[in-house]
Amino acid sequence: MILKLFKAAWFLSVAAVLAILLYVYASLPEEVVLHEKSSTLILADREFLFYTVVAAIVIINVLVYIISRLFAQHENFRAWFHGLIISINIFLIITMSLIQVHNSAERFDFSRITFLIYGSVALVILWAVSWPLYSIFRKIFTKPSIL
Repeated sequence: MILKLFKAAWFLSVAAVLAILLYVYASLPEEVVLHEKSSTLILADREFLFYTVVAAIVIINVLVYIISRLFAQHENFRAWFHGLIISINIFLIITMSLIQVHNSAERFDFSRITFLIYGSVALVILWAVSWPLYSIFRKIFTKPSIL
């Protein structure tokens, strides 16, 4: 049952990340500023950035199908992996939104959203670490069957 919920949430996260990608792409200038430090700028072409992000989204989300085929009998692991991909999609949504805000003509106080940026990274890290901890916990605290 939990796997079905994670599959639905994963599908919604894929739809959201693609919608945000198209929205951000439409508002970006031809030359996108990725990083700005004093007098140096790291720029990327808008189309290059778009296709790079599309490729990353496809590769990351196709892993769900690969893992589902490889670990067909391990429903708990597949549910965890769906959650990991959901958290990565959330990180991508926040990253693309940050790039859009950074390249807009408006002035924005980035200190107001640092919790979102660091929170999305922390979510991915915590989710990635949760499966090994869960596996260790199960090995230590489950009682062997007598049969």
